[in-house]
Amino acid sequence: MANSARLRLPPSSRGRLLAPINTQSRTVTASKCPWRLLPGVAAILPRRLRATDAARQLDHIESSSFRGVVEEEEEEKEHRQRLRIAIVGFGNYGQFLARTFARQGHTVLAHSRSDHSAAASSIGATFFPDPRDLCECHPDVVLLATSILSAEDVLLSLPLHRLRRDTLFADVLSVKEFPKKLLLDHLPRDFDIVCTHPMFGPESARDGWAGLPFVFDKVRVGNCARAQAFLDIFAREGCRMVEMPCAEHDEHAAETQFLTHTVGRMLAMMELKETPISTKGYETLLRLVDNTCSDSFDLYNGLFMYNKNATELLNRLEWAMDSVKRKLFDGLHDVLRKQLFDFDGSSLPDPIVDADLDTEDDVRAALDGDESA
Repeated sequence: MANSARLRLPPSSRGRLLAPINTQSRTVTASKCPWRLLPGVAAILPRRLRATDAARQLDHIESSSFRGVVEEEEEEKEHRQRLRIAIVGFGNYGQFLARTFARQGHTVLAHSRSDHSAAASSIGATFFPDPRDLCECHPDVVLLATSILSAEDVLLSLPLHRLRRDTLFADVLSVKEFPKKLLLDHLPRDFDIVCTHPMFGPESARDGWAGLPFVFDKVRVGNCARAQAFLDIFAREGCRMVEMPCAEHDEHAAETQFLTHTVGRMLAMMELKETPISTKGYETLLRLVDNTCSDSFDLYNGLFMYNKNATELLNRLEWAMDSVKRKLFDGLHDVLRKQLFDFDGSSLPDPIVDADLDTEDDVRAALDGDESA
């Protein structure tokens, strides 16, 4: 029917329809089309249609890939948001960590012996004065952010039977062998344990966590995905992730942390102040005082009490100070000796010959020129 309909068209109408098309097709073929040997519109249009179909297929593939990437990012985001972290010990350091946890979309629960409900509310966390209520929320992670000295008492105060039996326990204490043993001794066997140490605080990380060391040890992990999700919090902030056994951490931390705190507190006892001629090195010492003394003395005391390497390092520090003092005073004595005894030969006393020098008094008398000696 379509062919017969076209046959009934008047010749004038066919001319008006075909002439412009043929003219345009020849113009395109002659000026733009690279396939000049292909005459007419019929040779051009199918190629254009096939190219359009190919583009649509490519667009479909690219849009599908893009949607896949977006969906993966959304899934990852949703996975992060499902992590419920209970921070036990919601003091200055616990709040410091909570701000980043909440910003990344994690649900933050908090408990402390002191009332920090206002601080928790400002961060977007939920504060629980009673640890039983906290545990009944079934957090994925329980993070101990207490002082080293109170860690055992706080852990024993938690109603562990109200938690899910595969809960992940982590800590951020500045020593690692002590909390490792503590958690292994008191937690049920089904609980996962990851000992961590973010080696920075509110002062040293005021400009962000990027490049700062984060030490961790997967002590006992059954649910690897959940443990990795917790560690990824720090990795996404740019921390330098360092997996290290707890014993090795304490060996290094005695020097990198306990020594730093000791020197900082010694300088604080000297009450150093800014001066009109402060050098860069002196300003570094003042910053060291600020960074170390902003932490509680309990933290410093815990670094000493619960790191078996601290006593040896303190002895080495004392020996080093004595060695430096000895070297200084030896140099001073050399100068004094030269001033006292380096004189010309004309002032030397007469040589002592055949003198009977039995006692110290005899020696003194001989040096004084007493002939009776």
